Amino acid sequence: MNENQYIEFKESWRDEYLKHICAFANSHGGSLFIGVKDDGTVIGVKDFKKLLEDIPNKVVQLLGIIIDIDTKFTNDKNIIEIIVSPSSVPISFHGKYFIRSGSTVQELHGQKLREFILKKDNITWDEITVSLAKIEELDSHLIRQFIAKAVNANRLSIEALNNDITFTLKNLDLIKENGEITRAAILLFGIRPAKYIRTAIIKIGRFGNTSADLISQDIIEGNIIEMPDKIIEILRTKYLYSPISYKGLERIETLEYPEKAIREAVLNAIVHRDYGEQTDITIRIYENKLVIWNSGTLISPLTIDMLLKEHPSKRRNALIANIFFRIGYIEAWGRGLIQMNDVVEKANLPQPVIEEYAGGMQLTFFKDLTYKVFQKKYIVEDKKNIISKRKKTEETTNKTLEKSKEKSKEKSKEKSKEKIINAIVENSKISIEELSKKTDLSISGVEKNLRLLKKENILKRIGPAKGGYWEIIDQEKK
Repeated sequence: MNENQYIEFKESWRDEYLKHICAFANSHGGSLFIGVKDDGTVIGVKDFKKLLEDIPNKVVQLLGIIIDIDTKFTNDKNIIEIIVSPSSVPISFHGKYFIRSGSTVQELHGQKLREFILKKDNITWDEITVSLAKIEELDSHLIRQFIAKAVNANRLSIEALNNDITFTLKNLDLIKENGEITRAAILLFGIRPAKYIRTAIIKIGRFGNTSADLISQDIIEGNIIEMPDKIIEILRTKYLYSPISYKGLERIETLEYPEKAIREAVLNAIVHRDYGEQTDITIRIYENKLVIWNSGTLISPLTIDMLLKEHPSKRRNALIANIFFRIGYIEAWGRGLIQMNDVVEKANLPQPVIEEYAGGMQLTFFKDLTYKVFQKKYIVEDKKNIISKRKKTEETTNKTLEKSKEKSKEKSKEKSKEKIINAIVENSKISIEELSKKTDLSISGVEKNLRLLKKENILKRIGPAKGGYWEIIDQEKK
């Protein structure tokens, strides 16, 4: 066996290894072997009977979980296996949370810790309630409008038109049975969401040639269900051009970027953003491009390549996504970005660039096809640079590893020689078999080292194999 995500080796037990058990419990489970070196060499455990009692007790007291622990007998030595099952709740060790990442243990902090705890508790950020919020702080008129739209879209029962709005909101899990209001309800229908949640803000800015050259800006606040319409309206009237053309006598004004595509990007930013991060959604308009950014990277196992194909819909904010789906703003099949690309292509514009950037998602629309050539060139050059850097890093790493291996081999050889000399000092008539047991080396390993010591003029054999003895020639070298 080798160490991996599910297996860890330790030569002896230390209480600090409880964090490894904590990490296994917070991940997919695994086994911690005591009495085994990192390379898999079995060295055994002397006080295994005592550890069989001590370790389970410490695990229960400090981690609050039950483990399976057993001894195994291998190579004439006892080792201990601690078997850890995955926990359905977050487990901490001295107030810290650990997980397994490959064969390493990592401590969780900040955003990663918050996401981990919510996931373990099987809830999303928007499902958490705000104890001080009251039903009167929700806009009842806006809720009625939502219900009407949802019924019209055949995504809510017609009976909802006559039901009490509190009853409907409870059915949608926006209000808990005890009457507490969820974060989702406040963001969606709050009269003043910023009273409780200060991240429901969208900033729009027009820039010159660089991000430092800000020409004008707007800040949009309020409930998020009305935000898409507000954003599209202000983009259309203040920030984007609408060139005029004619089809016969009919006057046609077409937005410089397809409105349907921009709307889809805005909806994605609002619905899928991480509202727990103290950042705002930003929309930057330049002469040649429009860039939309929101906090929150892709939810595992989704990748950017998967977004542009058929893929499952993964929701960071389950309740918010459900409300936007009910009124027909988004689909539940993960097709939004595919449809957006189709709209952009029909407008004869380059495909938007989607990327994970600065802890969030960034989507860039380009104004005309000349930027498609630039974009393609940039990506090719960037890939070349990445490959070149990666090769250099790999070469450096390989050289370092080779040097490290050589040093390790040399140290191992010297230690083996030292063990043999020490054994001979104790008993000059010691046999090769006894040397093998004394030094934990194989017979061939002992013979190889004896040849080296004789060649280096450190050791000399006096007399025959039986009845003879070893003489150390150079004590100083020894």
